[in-house]
Amino acid sequence: MEKLKQNKMLVLHILIIVVGIVFVGLSAFHSNTWFDESYSVGMAGHSFGEIWSIGIYDVHPILYYWLLHIINLIFGNQIVLYRLLSVLAICVLGILGLTHIRKDFGPKVGLLFSFFVYFLPVNLVYAGEIRMYSLAMLFVTLIAIYAYRIYKNGNEKQIKNWVLFGIFSLASCYTHYYALVAAGLVNIALFIYFVRQSVKEKKVTYNLKAFLITAVIQIIGFLPWLICMLIKISNMTGGFWITLSFPGTLIEMFTFQFTGNLGGTQYVPNWVAGLFGGTICIYIAYLWIKNRKNKQENQPAKYAILFYISVLLGMGLASLILWKVMIYARYLLCITGLFIFFFSFFMAKYGNKYINIVICAISLVMAIYINIGLIQANYDKSNEDMFAYLQENVQDGDAIIYDNDLVGFNISVHYPEAQKYFWDIGHWNVEQAYQAFGPNFDIIYDLEEIQDFSGRIWAINRNGYSIAEKIEQELGGETIEKQEFTAEYRGDHYTFCLLEVVD
Repeated sequence: MEKLKQNKMLVLHILIIVVGIVFVGLSAFHSNTWFDESYSVGMAGHSFGEIWSIGIYDVHPILYYWLLHIINLIFGNQIVLYRLLSVLAICVLGILGLTHIRKDFGPKVGLLFSFFVYFLPVNLVYAGEIRMYSLAMLFVTLIAIYAYRIYKNGNEKQIKNWVLFGIFSLASCYTHYYALVAAGLVNIALFIYFVRQSVKEKKVTYNLKAFLITAVIQIIGFLPWLICMLIKISNMTGGFWITLSFPGTLIEMFTFQFTGNLGGTQYVPNWVAGLFGGTICIYIAYLWIKNRKNKQENQPAKYAILFYISVLLGMGLASLILWKVMIYARYLLCITGLFIFFFSFFMAKYGNKYINIVICAISLVMAIYINIGLIQANYDKSNEDMFAYLQENVQDGDAIIYDNDLVGFNISVHYPEAQKYFWDIGHWNVEQAYQAFGPNFDIIYDLEEIQDFSGRIWAINRNGYSIAEKIEQELGGETIEKQEFTAEYRGDHYTFCLLEVVD
């Protein structure tokens, strides 16, 4: 009977993975971009060396961009394939519930982990982003898995675990700085534990030797980027773009972690997000307190949430030291795998069957609701209308100009051969970082810098505003056509003005 029950759960687990993979991929087959994604697309077209030199000035490390460049080398500039890399990371993370979490912590924990990887709304929302967050989530989760296996196996020789732990630690460091902090904290925790173990046994244990070897390799592997990062930090001027407010930021981070709501983008009402997240937290807190005597058994979940909180505290401390705010809801995705494991563990070990089902059902319903909205927005015809218009009207030799409202970047990455001008009216100090947008991209601070331009130029802006009038006044151009489009993807309103400028 027990064997039959296990087989049924295994079949259910595999079914969840299959359905989950299809589910998170449904909205990903499109070529729309918003600004951050357009930056990733721009970086993908550069060489490995160029990505390194440009990436030094970006706010994230470069491994993800390198992987995009590999896709670019093999398949060309395929935006859909770039997006599917993020989908793939979520798919693999969910599979870990079957291959790793199930093996280490039992079938129920593994099943719930896989379920929430695919059907927790925040993961669904960001599975299709052309950004590094889902990849960082995968790497950080793998760090935690192999760190715990090393810890659990004691002084047994476990070369495979140490090698994989080192690889995923280094990969995390090169993917996102939240993932870097997570990797650093896990390494520090292992070091302290193995030093204490060696002192207790009055000898240098196998694990301490293995750790030191792995740590040296990690340091050597990350040292080139670390040097560049420290030089960048020492030369940083001006304010970072992230702002912090209390309690607004904390509330946003909380609701984001469950639903993906961020800023003005609300996939479900914030009160629903707060109620859903609050219910889970209260439920897990109750299960933890009720079973607090099971300290040994609860260690894995306790460590997961401890590292999750420690990363946030670490980034908060870094913000104070550097006077640059680095606490941002979206960055939580890098450590969301730890959070999912935490509440999956307690639900599986101690949760009431019916309450668990209700929580899963609510998460599933929200995920379906959000996915329907994503599918409608991502595949809406309005997203193609402006490109169809440009395809018919853009000619060889046309230039594109836009300013700090950012929507021009979304369009310009689809025309890599066109000459592009970013009129940096806000003086963002992004010359080095924005080299990502290619050799045909120039930053100007005044229209006088292109006063010798002659020909057709497209001015791209949002919400009816246009820099076309300024171009007419300062460059003597004449607007010969104006069109406005509203795209369902991200809800942006685009204004296209075609001007003829005669030198």
